[in-house]
Amino acid sequence: MTASSFLAVCVLCAAILRTGFGLHTVSAIYGETINIPCGQDITQDLLFGKWKYEKQDGTAVFVASRSEAKKTFNFDDVPEYHGRLNLSENYTLSISNARISDEKRFVCMLITAENVFEVPIIVKVFKPPSKPEIISQATFLETGKLNLVGDCVAKDSYPDGNITWYRNGQVLLPVDGVVNVDWWKEKNPTSGLLSMRSTLQYMSTKEDIEAQFSCAVTYYMPDGLATMDSDPAVFDIYYPTEKVTIHVQSTKKTIKEGDNITLKCIGNGNPPPEEFLFYLPGQEEGIRSSSAYHITDIKRNATGDYKCSLLNKIMIASTMVTVHYLDLSLTPTGDVTIQVGDSLSVSCIPSASKNVSVTWMKNKKIPAQPSFTNLQYRDSGVYECETSLMEVDGLRRKKTLRLTVEGKPRIKLSKKTNADGRSKTILYEVDGFPKPEVQCVRLGNDLYLNKTEETMLSNGKYSAKIIISPEENVTIICSAENKLGRESHSLNVSASDNNDHAKLIVGIVVGLLLAALVAGLAYWIYIKKSGSASKHVGKELGNTEENKKLEENNHKSEA
Repeated sequence: MTASSFLAVCVLCAAILRTGFGLHTVSAIYGETINIPCGQDITQDLLFGKWKYEKQDGTAVFVASRSEAKKTFNFDDVPEYHGRLNLSENYTLSISNARISDEKRFVCMLITAENVFEVPIIVKVFKPPSKPEIISQATFLETGKLNLVGDCVAKDSYPDGNITWYRNGQVLLPVDGVVNVDWWKEKNPTSGLLSMRSTLQYMSTKEDIEAQFSCAVTYYMPDGLATMDSDPAVFDIYYPTEKVTIHVQSTKKTIKEGDNITLKCIGNGNPPPEEFLFYLPGQEEGIRSSSAYHITDIKRNATGDYKCSLLNKIMIASTMVTVHYLDLSLTPTGDVTIQVGDSLSVSCIPSASKNVSVTWMKNKKIPAQPSFTNLQYRDSGVYECETSLMEVDGLRRKKTLRLTVEGKPRIKLSKKTNADGRSKTILYEVDGFPKPEVQCVRLGNDLYLNKTEETMLSNGKYSAKIIISPEENVTIICSAENKLGRESHSLNVSASDNNDHAKLIVGIVVGLLLAALVAGLAYWIYIKKSGSASKHVGKELGNTEENKKLEENNHKSEA
């Protein structure tokens, strides 16, 4: 049998004993009207009827009477019942505003000429208690010790009942050193109502987190047992720390040199510990602090194992902190000037918290790994050596080398005859840095020659043209000069008109000589074959004309 079942049986037994055996019982609710029937049949010869109640000492107190003949009521002078009584024609006694003091043994007396009939009736008054309430509740329950949970109070009931404590709906039975329950009641001397109080002492565990504690009052009413529950109470459970953990708090996923971090130490007890000892890498003595330890502008040498513990130096937790860093060294750096054809020793070396690679850029473009040997003018430019730790919040470093390749001027001349057969084109190509200034003159009159706009052929190399039409052989001198030196070259140019006219005369003379030779050979063959006089005469005439033409041609050739 459970405790609650046993309690219910006990309360029921008490209710049976209170009624008495063999007696009529009337049950009433406190504050309502009590109706007590006489319990005896009314006879024809009834003279009158009377009601009385018996005191504890056995004396009788009459309260009301009625004459059957006169049909009149009479109420005795009993102070506690002034204005509260009424008697019906069937001799039912009514008492308004039922009190605990009305719980008595009343007797209905019916009197005839020959006999007196008495019927005793027991009046029982019931009042339910107020809803039970847990008062003086504990602020918290601490594991490992007996805690005063609170007092369960049920006020102003009659008769008394019993109080039971529950945890999550299960009855808390007394267990020595674990569950202690005290119970007592108080009676109001004026009203006679009873107030019940029960105190619970309980040894809590971590399993009581969020557990609901309640109490219930069991009482009896005219129709049997009744139970009323209190509102549940949930308590904060205090328990000691069993484990310590340490965490690194940062606004970024990874930590780099110069960042701010917070070390957070947490104990799993309740309430959590408010102070800890923090141990920095390589330090044996702890630093006493609240649960948060702040580090600003962290340095690379702060990489290491961080620990924290309770003040008693037990339950130590640790975590590894890596402070990422990135350095880059470029030698040489800044502005560097070197002579064409020379070599330059360049080193770009990263230093980082993890492996990184180096990327070169020239004039904002990514070339292959640059070579700084046998440097040419095309190698001039802005070189950037860059490395990065992209996974560390874009940690990036860059160094710059501005390389200038210088050289003395070098100039080369060439010429060609233009399509018109008269003009000549003089072409010069020049290289050097700083860019050389080029001037071309005609030897003899030292006049500067006009040239076309220079065209860049490649880095450090330029070209331009000079067009001339000389009427006699000339010499052209071109000079290139910059701050590093000067170089000059000359070019002989023949006159365009004289040369062409001589070639034309030679061609004409050669042509006339060939024509005369052919004509003389043809004439000799003709004379040989011809024998007639007429032909001889004609031949003489023909020879005279031909000789004349030949003499003219020879004369022209000599001229």
